[in-house]
Amino acid sequence: MDRIDAMQAFVAVADLRGFAPAARKLGLSASGVTRPIAALEDRLGARLLQRTTRSVALTEAGARYLERARQILADVEEAEGAAEGEHALPRGRLVVSAPVGFGRLHVAPVMSQYLKRYPEVAAELRLSDLMINLVEEGVDAAVRIGHLADSSLVARHVGEMRRIVVASPTYLKVRGEPRSPEAIASHQTIQISALSPQADWRFVRDGDEVRVAPAPRLTTNSSDAAIQYAAKDGGLTRVLAYQAAEAIKEGALKIVLAKFEQPPLPIHIVYPTSRLLSAKVRTFVDLVIEISDWHFGEAVVPGRA
Repeated sequence: MDRIDAMQAFVAVADLRGFAPAARKLGLSASGVTRPIAALEDRLGARLLQRTTRSVALTEAGARYLERARQILADVEEAEGAAEGEHALPRGRLVVSAPVGFGRLHVAPVMSQYLKRYPEVAAELRLSDLMINLVEEGVDAAVRIGHLADSSLVARHVGEMRRIVVASPTYLKVRGEPRSPEAIASHQTIQISALSPQADWRFVRDGDEVRVAPAPRLTTNSSDAAIQYAAKDGGLTRVLAYQAAEAIKEGALKIVLAKFEQPPLPIHIVYPTSRLLSAKVRTFVDLVIEISDWHFGEAVVPGRA
């Protein structure tokens, strides 16, 4: 077994935390996994795994080696795919990361269709609102909402997202609809701490930025909780358009201050520049563009699908 095969065995054991499940995944005997890893450790002069009768854990050296091994295996796989030609059918493992709410509502359906269309691909959808390092985490592509910081990532623009202020019709009937950003000060508000690191709400008037610092009655890291409280007449909350789309269509929430909204945030699919654009990533992006409408930059109209 060569070094690439040994790396594959090591990564499988690290991922599955055991030699037996790794052997089953790779279609090998138990010794077919243990021997190459032992040889790999001998060659490196370092122990990569701590073995007990019940578990397998990475050593410090193993954790460092795992990161590099993942990248090397990904590069080898994508180089082989490129050599087969641009139109080769994707195969292997595709790992996609996305924000929790957006991933559940909009990326998961794409992934379902992708797996039906490309049966030789096994996929993993990781949902997290944390900004991860794609290379270190072994992620092929990530869906990101917002302006991208300068980085080594390649970005493909696939949509836009509004940031909107909403409240229930009953609340607005009782308290009145705010006509300017400054009017928010006289209203009850709900703050989503995970939406932005800034506590203030930002708007645009006559080309100038307007900042409002509400004093929220409820602060939560869950957009679902904020939307539910707002729909029960809890006050104004500022969310991404897709998060409140269903409640708006059902008439439970109404958009206010629309003419003061900031420009929509871009939605990108990003992937590392250090890798060739594999058939897996290329076909995933193509499918997003083909079957999805991620352009949330226009007004959400009640009753419109």
